[in-house]
Amino acid sequence: MVKLKKLLKKKSYSANKLTLTKTNHLEIEVELNGVKGIFILDTGASNTCVGLDKGEKFHLDFTESDVKAAGAGATEMDTFVSTKNTLAIGGWRTKKQKIVLFDLSHVNTALEIHSASPVDGIIGADVLQKAKGVIDYNSHKLYVRKKK
Repeated sequence: MVKLKKLLKKKSYSANKLTLTKTNHLEIEVELNGVKGIFILDTGASNTCVGLDKGEKFHLDFTESDVKAAGAGATEMDTFVSTKNTLAIGGWRTKKQKIVLFDLSHVNTALEIHSASPVDGIIGADVLQKAKGVIDYNSHKLYVRKKK
């Protein structure tokens, strides 16, 4: 893995700590609109999401969406959308991040049942693609490419 770390550093990537939870999820601290939060890293989630109850915390202006969310055992959930948000992970930042908001209480309830802490949201594949994310499962690091 040393070779991977050196290669990514040479290509302007920064390493960001991931925490493995009791439920085998990877969590990461991110900054959304200047506010720090804890998010699950989910390569299977198409969009980055925030719990509807966290909209105010992250200063999100949002409108109702026609799209229904599904995942983690819940389906047909109402969603809301917020655009033009600033999201930062380590040395990577974007000012045009779309955030989907919906009720994440079912996710947090499942985490709490297993003595894991609740989360503010989910980092999805949209952000991982934008940031050219590389996950090192062995060292629990997410590498993101700093913008030049």
